[in-house]
Amino acid sequence: MKLFDSHAHYYDERFANEHNGGAEDILSAVFSGDVGWIINVGTNNENAERCVAQALRYKNMYAAVGIHPTDCQEYSDIDSEISRLKDILSKREEKKIIAIGEIGLDYHYDDTDKPKQQAFFERQLVLATELDMPVIIHDRDAHGDVFDTVRSYPGVRGVFHSYSGSAEMAKELVKMGWYISFSGVLTFKNAAKVKEVAEIVQTDRVLIETDCPYLAPHPHRGELNHSGLMHYTLEALAGVHGADAENMAKITAENAAKLFGIGL
Repeated sequence: MKLFDSHAHYYDERFANEHNGGAEDILSAVFSGDVGWIINVGTNNENAERCVAQALRYKNMYAAVGIHPTDCQEYSDIDSEISRLKDILSKREEKKIIAIGEIGLDYHYDDTDKPKQQAFFERQLVLATELDMPVIIHDRDAHGDVFDTVRSYPGVRGVFHSYSGSAEMAKELVKMGWYISFSGVLTFKNAAKVKEVAEIVQTDRVLIETDCPYLAPHPHRGELNHSGLMHYTLEALAGVHGADAENMAKITAENAAKLFGIGL
């Protein structure tokens, strides 16, 4: 049984700060275990190269690059930053970049510049259309605006990572061709809404992820997360569907491979 971690951030400094041996030690261990593939996801133009360089060191690690909605607020010139992103993506094949992400909207903080986030989000959706690449969506406390935006770009395909929206929205997204990804949140005792979504989304549209180093699953909640803990999420997803964990691992890996154009 090999698991596909569809969303991780192994370049994050928490690995070096909280684990002896850092991310490289963890990656060596998880790839020697039951983890078969990992998508390393960037959040801005500065960490994109670190993200890519790390992915290039491992046969079955791939990269996604994009400008996260909270990171974009540090940028003053959208044209310049989108141009930088285009330059990075121009070498996407040799850099093993398989998606644009993570991108989206995040209204969690009071000082959010919503128009700027929206502008960056739409420019990257346009770029995904031009390059025919899948996207990885970040949606935090912005469900209505994110849904309306992706609906305006029907040619774009991708995944809503660590899904936190309603079951009704998930149904509509799946009808539009989107995938829904579940993180360790699915294992939390207070995650009734996420479990409801997991129950109603058909298995040919689900992915699993860590979002590591964040969102460690129960019983490791609050600890440094990594792909070796993803089996808890897998088992929770299999449980809500009354399915065998090994079969669910195969299904989610094949879904991710199909979306990102990766041969297993």
